[in-house]
Amino acid sequence: MGKAGGQDGSSVSDEEWERFLRESVEGAAGAPVEPSARARSLARQARQSPRRPGGRRRVGRYVTGLLAVVALLGVALFPQRIVGWFGGGGPDATPLAAESERPRTAPGAEPDLRPTLTEPFRGSPAARWADGAAGITVPAARATGWMDKAQVARALARSKEFLVAAGLDTRVLRGERPAKAIAVLNPRQEDVQRYLRAALSAKTPTPETDPLLLFSRFRPDQARLVGDVVKTRGRLSYREGKRGAVEVTADVTFVYPVTPAKGGGEVLRTIVRREVVMSWDDPSKVVTEPGTMSLLSYALDMTNGGCSAPTGYFVPPFGTTQHTDRAHRLDPYDRSEPVDKSGGVRPTAGNCATATRS
Repeated sequence: MGKAGGQDGSSVSDEEWERFLRESVEGAAGAPVEPSARARSLARQARQSPRRPGGRRRVGRYVTGLLAVVALLGVALFPQRIVGWFGGGGPDATPLAAESERPRTAPGAEPDLRPTLTEPFRGSPAARWADGAAGITVPAARATGWMDKAQVARALARSKEFLVAAGLDTRVLRGERPAKAIAVLNPRQEDVQRYLRAALSAKTPTPETDPLLLFSRFRPDQARLVGDVVKTRGRLSYREGKRGAVEVTADVTFVYPVTPAKGGGEVLRTIVRREVVMSWDDPSKVVTEPGTMSLLSYALDMTNGGCSAPTGYFVPPFGTTQHTDRAHRLDPYDRSEPVDKSGGVRPTAGNCATATRS
């Protein structure tokens, strides 16, 4: 006879042992009630053997199952921390499509993860937003008011240039004069020119002459940008205005990750939502200069930019606790509602609205 494993008592293979246990409990299909000599031989060896070949394998399965249960329990109880361990910024990192109309709801909740110097948008809906000027959507042009299609396209492009120069230019963000943005403004619009002279002077600004109403600025000795990316989301829209003008409305949110100028590793996000209404006037009806527009209105909501009297610069609250108005809560990422022109998170009696996230 051949020396098949187990027949001479020398060893029992794993496969034979597993098959024996299965057949002993369930019964092999078509097998007689009386076990065969083969089964009796295996049973005898099983009784005599102090260590079963399959024992370690079954223990391994038990340990694996226990680890899986622990992992599932950890995800259920601490999902945000588990996500953070594996470097995830949220449930979906897919970039959002361009915004073409006002969204119906606020962005969904993100894991409550602190921003870092290497991941300044970690835990923020802005992680899925576009970078810089790419996040400002410009609609298709059509003949409107006194302008033909090509002129409307140029007006929309110039309107976007103004937003970029006022809110994204690195020199302006460091507190320098916003020369490129000013060049787009109608020099004959006297009220705006008075505002500019006061806002950009050495005098302490008032709420009415605060340069932050139009321009984003940080004191270079107090804060600096983390990296070179500002996240944006917003859009332009337009219609025919008074005297046939093309009236362009911008609604854009800017997210600036900043850290103390002296270092230390702390990262905050200053979030600014701006609404600017611009009028591209018919020069035959309004005194203006070619290639410039008049401002009809401008407003902003601000988070982590300061709650005290205006200084002319955003003041991120590094290492401090802001005094906030608990009765007035605002989600700075919610673009489903119009800009709060009554003040939003602007200072009111020394307090800011309470931001639900940043």
